[in-house]
Amino acid sequence: MARAASKKKPARKGRTAAPRKRAAEQREGFTLRDVLRWAGRGGAAIAALFLAFVLLFAIVNPVMTPYMMAESWRRGGVTRDWVRLEDIAPQMARSVVAAEDANFCLHWGFDMHQIRAAIEEGAGRGASTITQQVVKNVFLWQGRSWPRKALEALLTPVVELVWTKRRILEVYLNVAETGPGVFGVQSAAEVYFKRPAAKLTEAQAGLIAAALPDPKGRNPARPSGYLTRRAGEIADGADTIRADGRAACFED
Repeated sequence: MARAASKKKPARKGRTAAPRKRAAEQREGFTLRDVLRWAGRGGAAIAALFLAFVLLFAIVNPVMTPYMMAESWRRGGVTRDWVRLEDIAPQMARSVVAAEDANFCLHWGFDMHQIRAAIEEGAGRGASTITQQVVKNVFLWQGRSWPRKALEALLTPVVELVWTKRRILEVYLNVAETGPGVFGVQSAAEVYFKRPAAKLTEAQAGLIAAALPDPKGRNPARPSGYLTRRAGEIADGADTIRADGRAACFED
């Protein structure tokens, strides 16, 4: 009887298996599940941050854009002066839309007709809408990398959903590069024509709009023959979109 009472009970394997398994996992480091979980959390945090900025800039004017900051650091400063859309000559707004995105009032951020035309004609033709350019300038960085294009494609419909067309155009007219170290049409009007954007003539507005694709290489105050001809074409286009209603979404 004494011998039977002194026998030790066998240890249960289940009690030590779990701690040993956890210890083994800790020694192995992060698992694939951990990596995916943290990646998902990081992606959600980035999406929430972008959404917060989209909501904020729907009513608050962006002080500086990433590209402005880069140019300011490189040049030792930039020229910029924010003005409301109401304080910009209507012909300036129409000229920019006619030059950069004639169907601005008709699409939801992407102009599918222009995209198909760009695909057919090759890489030399651009198809970015004003909304896409605002997304790139305000929220992202310059360049043609696939990550930036993917983010641009995701953010463009969000901006179209949250902002009005007038707000999109107002932001564009204030953040677009209009010369070496010059941003916005107000600064362009002052630098090139010594007047505020509200007082720009049709010809001056056309010249500023014509310089937008190459603001560092084209000078509206000293236009080449090509720039003068292009400005005339833009002026005609501005009249056209006013007459056919394609300027109605941003004009009073």
